[in-house]
Amino acid sequence: MRLKSLEIHGFKSFADKTKLEFHEGVTGIVGPNGCGKSNIVDSMRWVLGETSAKALRGGEMSDVIFNGTDKRSPLGMAEVTLTLSGCSGILATEYDEVSLGRRVFRDGKSEYLINKQPCRLKELGSKPYTVLARELGLRGGTVINAATKGIKRYDYALWREAQRGEGDESDGEEGGGGEAETEAAAE
Repeated sequence: MRLKSLEIHGFKSFADKTKLEFHEGVTGIVGPNGCGKSNIVDSMRWVLGETSAKALRGGEMSDVIFNGTDKRSPLGMAEVTLTLSGCSGILATEYDEVSLGRRVFRDGKSEYLINKQPCRLKELGSKPYTVLARELGLRGGTVINAATKGIKRYDYALWREAQRGEGDESDGEEGGGGEAETEAAAE
């Protein structure tokens, strides 16, 4: 299983629809301070079910919606879609490609989607980011590295578990996650 693409629209600094394609091998997300690297990480956490606004560097969930600028109006919705390939046999699906989506509206309503069909967070699994981080780490190519603001204890433990291939899910702290900024780990 591997991360294929991430589509972001209206999430934090991504006012315009933006699609990131992740090709085979190591992918790095680099750029100057303030360009949105951490927002990419936050969008991945969020689409995989993060429910803590604090973990997404906000006060409430509506803080993830693009808030406008001097020249642009605020948006009414944020949407993120994460597409994975090579899923059959790993996830509980017969599909080789699976898209996980999430939307939140200013009025507080939110939606989760699997292959563009509405679902509940519960249907994504208890800790989808834990399972995906472990699988992506084990399946070569993509390296998930928790390096946005230093490696958190939970993220590091998850990464180590993925390297050893042990256990189904980590019992880390609530709101933590193994997914984080994808970087070239050529060290």
